[in-house]
Amino acid sequence: MSQEVRNLEPKQLWNKFADLNAVPRPSKKEERVIEFMMDFGKNLGLPTIKDEVGNVIIKKPATAGMENRKTIVMQSHLDMVHQKNNDTVFDFDTQGIEMYIDEDWVRARGTTLGADNGLGVATIMAILESTDIPHPAIEALFTIDEETGMTGAKGLKGGLLEGEILLNLDTEEDDEIDIGCAGGVDVTASAEYDEEEAPEGSVGYRITVKGLKGGHSGMDIHKGLGNANKIMNRLLFDAFDNFGLQISKIKGGSLRNAIPRESVAEVIIANAFDEAFVFDMTAIVDEIKAELHTVDPDFEVVFEKLEATDTPKKVMPSMAQYFFVRSMYTAHNGVYRMSPDFEGLVEASNNIAKVDVADGQLTVKCLTRSSVESSKMDVANGLRSAFELMGCEVEFSGSYPGWSPNPDSEILDIMVDIYEKQNNSKPDVVACHAGLECGILGTHYPDMDMISFGPTIRGAHSPVERASIKSVQKYWNFVLEILKQIPEKK
Repeated sequence: MSQEVRNLEPKQLWNKFADLNAVPRPSKKEERVIEFMMDFGKNLGLPTIKDEVGNVIIKKPATAGMENRKTIVMQSHLDMVHQKNNDTVFDFDTQGIEMYIDEDWVRARGTTLGADNGLGVATIMAILESTDIPHPAIEALFTIDEETGMTGAKGLKGGLLEGEILLNLDTEEDDEIDIGCAGGVDVTASAEYDEEEAPEGSVGYRITVKGLKGGHSGMDIHKGLGNANKIMNRLLFDAFDNFGLQISKIKGGSLRNAIPRESVAEVIIANAFDEAFVFDMTAIVDEIKAELHTVDPDFEVVFEKLEATDTPKKVMPSMAQYFFVRSMYTAHNGVYRMSPDFEGLVEASNNIAKVDVADGQLTVKCLTRSSVESSKMDVANGLRSAFELMGCEVEFSGSYPGWSPNPDSEILDIMVDIYEKQNNSKPDVVACHAGLECGILGTHYPDMDMISFGPTIRGAHSPVERASIKSVQKYWNFVLEILKQIPEKK
C-alpha cells in the first residue's frame, strides 16, 4: 500500500513520508522516531545532536554559491496524533500507518494519517538528503511532543541555533502563509464522590454517541461540529430531570486537541419509565440530528438495553449528578470570541475534550485557546468557576504563549512575491487558531523571523485525516523556490 504512495511526485518527499510513517511515533512515546531521526542525520554524515529533552537538530552547510545567504531553521514536529475508529483493529505502538490513495488524497485505513506534521518532517528530510537542491545553510529542528504539551519547543535552549529565519512547516492550507497563532492552556476538573447502590427495579442502558466527524480543536472549532461530550450531557440532563436517570460510567473523547467524536455512558432508570425514556431520547436525538445534519450527517446515538447481569450495580448519587450535568451544561464549548482585528479569525475558544466518570471519580479535560493571553485566561476562569461550583478541583497546566504577527517580516515579503509568481494569485496572509510552536520558539530566539506554511491537509487529528497530492506538489515547488531566494547576510 505504501508503495503506490512512494511513486507519487515529488518522490523524494513521499518516500521520506512513507519511511517516517513506518515508525510508531505517538506523543510522549517518541523514543523510536528520535532514534530513527538520529540515524538518518548520522548516515548522511551531517552534524546531528539530541538535546536534553529529545529534540533532534541536524545541520547542513550551504550548497556552492549560497554561502553568503542567511542561515535558516526548518522546523517540524516528530510526534503525531493517534486516533482510530472504534471498529479499526490497529496498535499504534507497534504498527506503521497503512496508507492508500483515494483520487487526489492520501489517506490511512481507519486511523490518523500523520500528515500533521509528517509531511513537514519528510520535506526537511528530503532536502537534507538531496544533492541537487540549492539552499543556504540549514539547521533542521525536529521537536517532540507538540501535540500534547509542546514540551519539545518549551525545553529547547537558547544558543543551540544560529539561524535568522525559521520556516515552520505545520499549517494545513496551501494558499495560506501564517504569521501568528493562538496560545493555549489545559484545564482539568476532577472530583470524587461516594457511589451508592442502584435501586431495585432498575433497567440498565448503554448510550453511545458516535458518527461525528471530530477534527482539530483549533483549526476546526469554528465549523459548528458536534462535540460528543456535550451531546451526551444534553441527553443525560434531560433524562435525569424527567426520568431520574442515574449515571454509572461515562467515557467520552480521547485527546485534548481533538474534537471528541464518540462518548459512551452506562446508566440506569426505573423500570416504570423504560418506554417513555426511549421515546423521549429518540425525539431529542432527532432534534440534534436536524441541528447537525449539514456538518455531521453521520451522527447517531445507539441505546442498548443491558441484560440484568450487566446492569450497573453502583451509580452516582442524585445530588452529585445534579451538579455534574449542570456544570457540564454551563461549561463553554466552541468559539468564545472572534478576533476584532483579523476578519474570520477565532480569538478564543474551548474544547471539552475528554470526560471520564467511573468508580467514584470524575475528570473533565479541556483545551482552551486564544491569540490574546487575557482572553485565554478569561475562558479558563469561566470553566474553573463552572466546575468549582460543583465542588471540583480545577488545575491549569501546559500553558503556552501565542505568536504575535511581525508586520516587518522580510521573509514574508519574499514568500508572498514567490507565491504570486508561481500561482498567479495572492496568498492569504493569516494568523491561525491552532497552537504552533513559533510562539514558544520565539521566547528562546526573539530575533528570529518566523513564518509557517504547508500543504493542504483535511481532517487532522481524526481518522479521516487526508493530504492532497496536488497540493503537496504545489507546496514542494514553493519550498524549493523559497530556498533559492533566502536573502543575503547583512
